[in-house]
Amino acid sequence: MKILIADDEAPLLRFLSRGLSTEGFECIEESALHNLVTRIRHEAPAIIVLDRMFGDEDSVELLPAIKSLPHAPMVLLLTAVDEVRERVNGLKQGADDYLCKPFDFDELLARITALSRRVTNTPVTQLGLTIGPLNIDDESRIATLSGEEISLTKLEYDMLYYFAENAEKVLSRERILSRVWRSHSDPLTNVVDVYISRLRQKLHSSDAIFIETLRGNGYRLTTRK
Repeated sequence: MKILIADDEAPLLRFLSRGLSTEGFECIEESALHNLVTRIRHEAPAIIVLDRMFGDEDSVELLPAIKSLPHAPMVLLLTAVDEVRERVNGLKQGADDYLCKPFDFDELLARITALSRRVTNTPVTQLGLTIGPLNIDDESRIATLSGEEISLTKLEYDMLYYFAENAEKVLSRERILSRVWRSHSDPLTNVVDVYISRLRQKLHSSDAIFIETLRGNGYRLTTRK
């Protein structure tokens, strides 16, 4: 599915484009608000992730023009303004959904997935937190492997829980950074790789479950077939 990401903040634009591309979306980037309607006509995206403010320009003013286009795309509006009046105004002008900054990448992905279902009627699947010999009790924040408790730091637990929530799914570095470190930019360090290595050492006693690297795509918690 084609998504147009429109934002005048280059780091966030690149981050969202990388993250959503890793999730299988075809991403188009646009940083100039005055080009937006032309790009939509030319590219015909199914969904637009649209930042509310471009400097002093309010993208909400373009929503009626966007929604009047043939095969108008779904619009997810990003904003730093968390006022009910402003959200209502954006929705009245034509936005299909609204997400306030700062946001979690997984919430963004869930909202995009929901919008895409309105276009394609794609069903959703949900996974549990028991994967092979690994069991995670989030109430007690205790993880066990073949019945034995695993000693985990807070960040190690958060990462393992996130992998368990998405067992057998590829998680990009961007998604891991967003969920575990609450970061929307690349810290230019190997922090994700360091913590992946730590988790692998702590799962080493089991031959049935491991964290797999998919070069260029991310990581996956999987069970040995």
